[in-house]
Amino acid sequence: MKAAVLEALEKMTVKEIPRPDCGPDEAVLKVEACAVCGSDIRIYHYGNDRVHPPTVIGHEVSGRVVEAGHNVTRVKVGDRVAIGADVPCGRCYWCRNGMGTNCKLNYATGYQFEGGFQEYMLLNRTTLDYGPVTPIGDTLSFDEAALAEPLACALNGLELARFSFGRSICIIGLGPIGCMMLELAGIYGASRVFAAQRSKVRLELARRFLPGARFIAIEKEELVDTVMEETDGEGVDLVVTTASSVKAHEDAIKMVRHRGWVNLFGGLKNQPPLCIDSNLIHYKECFVMGSHGSLPHHHEQAVGLILEKKVHANWYISEVFGLDDIQSAFDYHESRKGLKVVVKPGL
Repeated sequence: MKAAVLEALEKMTVKEIPRPDCGPDEAVLKVEACAVCGSDIRIYHYGNDRVHPPTVIGHEVSGRVVEAGHNVTRVKVGDRVAIGADVPCGRCYWCRNGMGTNCKLNYATGYQFEGGFQEYMLLNRTTLDYGPVTPIGDTLSFDEAALAEPLACALNGLELARFSFGRSICIIGLGPIGCMMLELAGIYGASRVFAAQRSKVRLELARRFLPGARFIAIEKEELVDTVMEETDGEGVDLVVTTASSVKAHEDAIKMVRHRGWVNLFGGLKNQPPLCIDSNLIHYKECFVMGSHGSLPHHHEQAVGLILEKKVHANWYISEVFGLDDIQSAFDYHESRKGLKVVVKPGL
């Protein structure tokens, strides 16, 4: 079978490798779609402690089950499913108590477990026992279903930040996750939504996801001053930094209201240290937290929202590439000309 093998930093080779063997407690997925994530790009350029080349990355996956071991009951041959990234070990304190994103092992598809940039992918016993393997029915396209993984991460972020009906929010960074936060803010019944972005292209792309939001072009307007002025100096109930930017993190704490929440969602790897004024947190009595990944129930919720067309997954897909063109897919993602890029191994 054909796979895009990450052989070293910035070296990915499309070549023939053996199709995975299916054990009695495993299944084999024919990968129909695997979307490119910013995490894939970071692994490609900088590596990751959980990724050991040569291997196959890619964790926003959907496909069809083509083999299932005789002990497997969760899936059967012919099932159309979406696969999430984070897989609880099922044994530690955190996983047993429904907080698998805090697992010390931190298993994930496309990290310790080979991912979706290949024609066929193994679903091991741990993934089938504890991981996000969600049926997608017969009507949802594989391309749309692959986007349940990032949507699940957005859901986890809002859940941990206690976001609810009638609260206000500012989203800094309008890439795919930021736009998903926009759609979810509308679903959650946000009272007011500010959406900030530096890139003019992405700012324009984002407008369709929640036309009633207050869009702020950071190059033209000073973000903190604008939000504070338009909220009569109060700030917003929640600020989510979906941009991997030190300044976004620093600004978030300046514009959150008293007793509000800040979710430092965007990672800051390979960036300068974050410097914050702790007195702002002290006197505002605000809550500064972070989130990463998702739990299987978030993945199920995400598939449901896409199936119900409450989240418009097709709006996010800007380009589709075959596996042979995976380097072009990565280059397009890094260009920031669009939102999501999908790789289809069968194309």
